[in-house]
Amino acid sequence: MSWGTELWDQFDNLEKHTQWGIDILEKYIKFVKERTEIELSYAKQLRNLSKKYQPKKNSKEEEEYKYTSCKAFISTLNEMNDYAGQHEVISENMASQIIVDLARYVQELKQERKSNFHDGRKAQQHIETCWKQLESSKRRFERDCKEADRAQQYFEKMDADINVTKADVEKARQQAQIRHQMAEDSKADYSSILQKFNHEQHEYYHTHIPNIFQKIQEMEERRIVRIGDSMKTYAEVDRQVIPIIGKCLDGIVKAAESIDQKNDSQLVIEAYKSGFEPPGDIEFEDYTQPMKRTVSDNSLSNSRGEGKPDLKFGGKSKGKLWPFIKKNKLSLKLGATPEDFSNLPPEQRRKKLQQKVDELNKEIQKEMDQRDAITKMKDVYLKNPQMGDPASLDHKLAEVSQNIEKLRLETQKFEAWLAEVEGRLPARSEQMRRQSGLYDSQNTPTVNNCAQDRESSPDGSYTEEQSQESEVKVLATDFDDEFDDEEPLPAIGTCKALYTFEGQNEGTISVVEGETLYVIEEDKGDGWTRIRRNEDEEGYVPTSYVEVYLDKNAKGAKTYI
Repeated sequence: MSWGTELWDQFDNLEKHTQWGIDILEKYIKFVKERTEIELSYAKQLRNLSKKYQPKKNSKEEEEYKYTSCKAFISTLNEMNDYAGQHEVISENMASQIIVDLARYVQELKQERKSNFHDGRKAQQHIETCWKQLESSKRRFERDCKEADRAQQYFEKMDADINVTKADVEKARQQAQIRHQMAEDSKADYSSILQKFNHEQHEYYHTHIPNIFQKIQEMEERRIVRIGDSMKTYAEVDRQVIPIIGKCLDGIVKAAESIDQKNDSQLVIEAYKSGFEPPGDIEFEDYTQPMKRTVSDNSLSNSRGEGKPDLKFGGKSKGKLWPFIKKNKLSLKLGATPEDFSNLPPEQRRKKLQQKVDELNKEIQKEMDQRDAITKMKDVYLKNPQMGDPASLDHKLAEVSQNIEKLRLETQKFEAWLAEVEGRLPARSEQMRRQSGLYDSQNTPTVNNCAQDRESSPDGSYTEEQSQESEVKVLATDFDDEFDDEEPLPAIGTCKALYTFEGQNEGTISVVEGETLYVIEEDKGDGWTRIRRNEDEEGYVPTSYVEVYLDKNAKGAKTYI
């Protein structure tokens, strides 16, 4: 089936049909483009939703996420963030593999169609010109024949008239011969042009038009195949992310399965346990005997006044508990919270004191790390005086040392209160004792090898890497003014977060496990890598927390073998 033979007389309809085919292709491109916009919008909404429900740092809400159910919810939010990323991948792949490709093909198709129909119109104009020549020669032949016939009739009339001179008759005869010869010439010319036209018409309908229409048919069939291939790509782009989306959903299921109701119940106990023992039995007061009533009153007043347990009943009296609680309520109403948290029940007081000791130890560690960073900077200044004056750091170094001493005195004060409370509590679990031992061990003043300690951890986690973070903080503080107007560093590669890192210090940045970011400065040997999430978010993360893929062609990148 060929358009050249079947549709030889449908030039205008083929022109309209092929234009319609291009319109359909452009409509499909527009459809895919709108799909990519929907995917991007959906991904953005998912990310915003995940961010909206993330707990705020250093808030009461963050403390509540110690429960396994809340941790599972956080994991779900993180998985939804990755889920959103796959919809961004769909949008990017559809744009690059379908929209860009088809847009270029449409331009080529329009040019090819224009060329083919230009050739068709040229052939039409040629055959029309031949037809006009044929019509002209035909009319000339007809006119010459009529003129010759009239001249012949005039000659015969003159020849039959006896009154006409012989000269006039001869003149009429010659004129008739001339007209007859002109008619013969017109006939020969008309015959030649007719023969030529028939040849051109045969070529037009059996050679030129079939060839042109065959090219148009092939062009149209290629368009149809191309749109079909694009539809397959459209489905394949979606299919490629299904395994990763499945992993995101598996992660949500795994997070849900990690919920431990017993553990959460234990956490509730630890959060709200007062440390008091339940009140003992109330003594029966017999008012039938005045002496016993007096003794009973005295024993009750003594138990309430002195806070001593009634040995006879082997338990603490009710008077021991309630006056303490009333005193707490009064203190809270007045807003007078004592520094040693004595307004709280014993167990809650111990937790608050332990938390305070914890915070002070972290502050001490930060100051010590800052001191180490300043010391390193001072050494750099001593070796390279052009970078700065070493003496300018002495005042800051002395100030940091004073802060460390103040924090240590403060820590000793709270540790004394903590020891006092722990001595009064009736019993503590082994877990609490281990935690206490951990806190005590953290009070050691020297922690110099933060990077080594971090790398030695079997699961890749760490507690606090303040030394390197504080160093970054000091460097950033000292040189911020100098480099404010500097152009942002170019990316030299990418990295993937192996673990979640909460960058709580200045100069660091938080990352989520599995997140992909740009590397703008590689590890200089201090255990930190500088990364960027977008134009406004960049900072340092521990090198052991990320897997780096450096671009060999990037400026400043090193080649690793």
